[in-house]
Parts: sequence; C-alpha cells; structure tokens
Amino acid sequence: MSQSIPEAFRAAAKQYADQNIVWHPESPLNFAQLDQDSDRVAAALHARGLQQGDRVALYAINDKTFVQAYLGIQKAGCVVVPVNLLIGVDEVAYVLGNAKISAFIYHAAMTEKAVAVKDQLEGLKATAVIGDAHPEIQADSFSDWLSVEAAAPVLNLNPEEDVAAILYTSGTTGNPKGAMLTHHNLVSNTQSVKQALGLQSGKDRLLVVLPMFHSFAATVGILTPCLHGLSITPVPKFDPALVSDMIASSGATIFLGVPSMYAVVNRLPDEQAAKFKTIRFGVAGGAAMPVELLKSFESRYGIPILEGDGPTECSPVTCVNPFDGERKAGSVGLPVPNVRMTIRDLEGQEVSTGEMGEICVAGPNVMKGYWELPEATAETFFGEWLRTGDLGYIDEDGYIFMVDRIKDMIIVNGMNVYPRQIEEVLHQHEAVLEAAVVGQPHASHGEIVVAYVVPVEGHSVTEAKIKQFCKERLGQHQLPRRVEIRDGLPKNASGKILKRELRKEGEVERGIN
Repeated sequence: MSQSIPEAFRAAAKQYADQNIVWHPESPLNFAQLDQDSDRVAAALHARGLQQGDRVALYAINDKTFVQAYLGIQKAGCVVVPVNLLIGVDEVAYVLGNAKISAFIYHAAMTEKAVAVKDQLEGLKATAVIGDAHPEIQADSFSDWLSVEAAAPVLNLNPEEDVAAILYTSGTTGNPKGAMLTHHNLVSNTQSVKQALGLQSGKDRLLVVLPMFHSFAATVGILTPCLHGLSITPVPKFDPALVSDMIASSGATIFLGVPSMYAVVNRLPDEQAAKFKTIRFGVAGGAAMPVELLKSFESRYGIPILEGDGPTECSPVTCVNPFDGERKAGSVGLPVPNVRMTIRDLEGQEVSTGEMGEICVAGPNVMKGYWELPEATAETFFGEWLRTGDLGYIDEDGYIFMVDRIKDMIIVNGMNVYPRQIEEVLHQHEAVLEAAVVGQPHASHGEIVVAYVVPVEGHSVTEAKIKQFCKERLGQHQLPRRVEIRDGLPKNASGKILKRELRKEGEVERGIN
C-alpha cells in the first residue's frame, strides 16, 4: 500500500522519536523535533494561503534547515522545487518562473541571486529567509515559521498521483526540464535504496556533502534516513579536510560521493585519511567511476565503493553494486529491488544479453512526466519504459554496464567511439587526475576525438606524451587528435564534468556562435 512522504515520515518519527536525525556538534535534531518543526513550516505556509499542489522553491545550503523546509513543504501538501545553487541568475529565474512558484524559501547565503530574481516572480504568497533578511526583499524569518503555534493542515493526498517534488534537469541543449516525482515514486525508491544498500535503521549515519537540491542527495541523503530511522551529517561544502573531520566527530558510517570527490579524497594526507575509519562503505553515482580510481581508493582506504546509477527521472536510484555480493568494477551493478531494467534498440525492442543499446527503466520510481511538457514526456518513454539516454549492456549475471551517453558517442570515419573507454585509458596514466573526451566535427573524418586532461598536482604532462600513451593502448580510430592540458574542468553542482561546456568552447574556437 503506497504512502505519502508525510505519512511515512510521521510513522518513522513515532518509532525513532528520541533518535537524532540530523547530527550537529552543537544543535542536533531528533526525529520528534523534526516532526514538530516541519509541522510548523507547513502551518506557516497554509496560513499564508498556500494550497495543495502549489509549488514552493527551496534555495538553500546543506543544513538541518533544508530538511525542515523540505518536509514542511510536503506536509503542507505543496510541491518542493529545490534550486541548484550553482546556476546563474537567468537560469534561477527561468526555473522559478517555469514552476510558477507560490512561495520562496531561500538561505541568506544566496541573497545576491535572490535579490536579482525577486522582481521577476509573480503571484508569490510567501517568502522566508533562513538567516538575516536583506532590506530589498520583504521576507519572513524562517526561524519565526519554526515558532508557529498551529497544526499542519489535514491533507488528502493520492501518493501515486500527487507530485511531491519537481527536480529540474539540465539538458545538453535548451532549457532545463522539471521532472515530476510523486510521493509514491520517492517513497518506493527509499525502500529500494535501504534494501539494496543494507542500511541499518537506528545505526547508520550518512555523511551528506553532495548538495541536497540534487536528486541523489535528496533521496539517499535526506528521504531515506527520514523515512527509515537513519541519521545524517550535513556538510555545506566539499572540502576534503572538513569532510574527514566531520566523519571523525560524527561517527558517520556511509559516505555518498561522485567520482571527482573520491579522486580528491584519495589525495588526503595519511592523518586525514585515517579519520575515515568509521565508514562502512562509500556509494558512488552521478558519473562513471574510473576503474583505476576505484581500485586505488579501495586499496588505500580498505573501504568498498558501491557504484550505482540512476537519472533524476527515476527518483533517481535504479541500480547499484550489492553490498553483500559480487561487485564488478566498471559496472553500475544490479537493478535495485522493485526496479526493472532492459537494453533496447532505437525502435524500443529488447536486445540480447551483452548487446549494446539504450538503458531503459520501469518501476514505481519512474517519474510522472516533465512539468508542462507532454511532448518531451512522450518522447522519453517506450510504453512503460523510460529511456535514460545512456548506452550500455547487461551481462550474463544481470549486471548493467554503462558505456556512455548516447549524445556523447563520437563517430570517426563511420566507426562508433565511446568517450568513456578513452577516459578509462587516460586515467591509467599516473600523471592524470581528471579527463574528459568529446567529439569535434571534421570535414574528412566526420568527427575527431578531443581529450581534456587535468594533471595531478606536482606532475607535468604534455600533449605528445598523452598521445603516445594512448597510441600504445587504443585503436587508431580512438586516438585523440587534440589533447588540451587544463587546470580544471567545468562541473555541475554534483561534481559531474560538463562535456557540453567543453563542446561549447570548441564551437567558439571554430567561430560558431
């Protein structure tokens, strides 16, 4: 029987009332307090005229206030719209306008952008600031909302139909699309996550440094603990020394990260690395984990990394390597409980074991659709199967291997080239910290391979050396024709390398506006 998020959370809060849900050295928050605080946020929204189904933007850093607001919005029967902290003012304005928000909760750290977009927001019924208000914005104090003496509204939610969150995904081209996730989508995905990862209620504590507005952190790092009696240690920014200190002080047992985070953590000095001793395992998602990095990290820390995957449209977790079974390097694991995955061709027909095609997903975690985009929604499905846009295959044991994004595939002289295969080779070079490979149009070859490389600190590397390294390990059609050495690569808020930005740079270089 499906439950709404407020129903599932209230049951957990009753069972784990005195247990801390949010760890903080000075002001921890237990389940009973969070239940009360989120009720008050819901009551404050209701008192300001918010109705069931209204959208509420949440523009805030990783902190207990994010959790209080997230649950409070949903207890008001409203739809939470988390806003990416790293996007520019124009994109923030687009997201808030497209979602037609009725209320805006923002953190004082985001005041500059909040001021810049405020005049573009129409029909706002309520605004609240976490921290000190800016004189140019008429806003309530969020702390006052937490003091409201009123009951949360009584809801009549249909978990399978009513939307709990709209998460905006950044496409390769065009404006971001809002994936509508229902209460049932999200609650079912937390159940799948808990079971797949073997998370222990009342014991496990997840370190959440991934931004909470991101789907991975929202489901695995907020909702799963809130609905299943776990606890979290929020960290507002990724600083590897701060992360290790927070693990040591909080006794965190699970680390959530993307590959670029693991690469940086892997370079911590020994005294900081030793502070990871309470961690049972790490979970990696958001981008492909280079096999060499996975082996290096596990060898140094003695901590297994469970690599998994899933798009925002799937709430987002679809698959992960099992905590109590075989872990296959280079694979994103097995489908999590209650989720089905297949590989299909361009016509939507299932292909044979080991054959390459598009990874497709079906299950209770799959989104209702894109907000106000029925045509884009229709294009994303083969019947009940959501098309992920990822190329991959399933082996004889049922493990999923992601080869690349379909849009990232390069065609050289009519031959398919998969950037990830080249990136895996580049990561084998001792002087390479990060690498990204994209295609560039070419008059004679259709496309050529271009590699962007960030060297390890203290190491020098040249284009000629990288090309020679690749020549010894790759086929002629896979060889990078250009290699650019960079100090860093463009990334999104979750640490995923933005290849579209690298392509855009190439277009500018070639005089394309």
